[in-house]
Amino acid sequence: MRAVTVADGKLAFTRDHPRPSPEASLGEVLVRVERAGICDTDLQLIKGYMNFRGVLGHEFVGVAQSGSYAGRRVAAEINCSCARCEMCTGGLANHCPNRTVLGILNHDGAFADYIAVPERNLHVVPGEIGVDEAVFIEPLAAACQIPRQVPLDKRTRALVLGDGKLGNLVAQVLRNHGCQVLVAGKHPEKLRIIERLGVGTEQINQLRRVRNYTLVVDCTGSPTGIATALELVRPRGTIVLKTTVAHAAELQLAPIVIDEITLVGSRCGPFPIAIEALRAKKVEVAPLIQDIYRLTDAAQAIEAAGQPGATKILLAIDESLPSIKRLKP
Repeated sequence: MRAVTVADGKLAFTRDHPRPSPEASLGEVLVRVERAGICDTDLQLIKGYMNFRGVLGHEFVGVAQSGSYAGRRVAAEINCSCARCEMCTGGLANHCPNRTVLGILNHDGAFADYIAVPERNLHVVPGEIGVDEAVFIEPLAAACQIPRQVPLDKRTRALVLGDGKLGNLVAQVLRNHGCQVLVAGKHPEKLRIIERLGVGTEQINQLRRVRNYTLVVDCTGSPTGIATALELVRPRGTIVLKTTVAHAAELQLAPIVIDEITLVGSRCGPFPIAIEALRAKKVEVAPLIQDIYRLTDAAQAIEAAGQPGATKILLAIDESLPSIKRLKP
């Protein structure tokens, strides 16, 4: 089958990658991939994050080829847990110490014609959600994790650092929970997309360094994001970290202690809530789609995704399906 792989920082497209054989002992089923999204984590993996080798891609939608969802369009949670350990049986399967992670850790991902996924990871995609929009279920679920970790209400003054895809989704989720939301970013066009959604924005270099935000969410994708957050969060405020980068970051810990700041790591989130938000059109994702490339042009797609100011780049694995945008090039 066709696939896009990474090894030792080198990206490759192949037409003869072995089709995955679902492991019955793991409860896996085969999924034919229709669309996949390129995210900042994929770009970090190419740079060496997690030392990943294999097929990239963890944001995707496809059609189950076997199991109880056979023939239905599905999206998949990315953490493939053992379902037996203390973390799994305690309701924390996303933190299973034995897990693999689609396209990130010891498990081939979705930049390919087919992917093998545990059936328990699958969620049916309602017909009201288009195939292009369905790619956003995984990152939107990550944004929906924040309200499960941090109390939110209309008094919450929330600052989202980063105007990219995740920052946009986080801002919409926080707005839907009644927060006073401001997004600070570097890219005027991305900020305009957010403004059209009814969320306030500010160029980050013009943002007043006033420490009056009760919640700051770091979606910068930069190792310096947390330092900026510490300059803006108020004493006894909360910083939510969404950034994952390949490089280490230096951090002064004293302000966290002195000002009693709460640091919250936040990763994957609830798929059912994300799916319902898309179905009910409470979150808009179509404005984020910049271009859609063929799988054979994945190298150009990934290059485009890494350009400053880029929004969402999708890969059309199944080119026969209608798209929001014309396929490139």
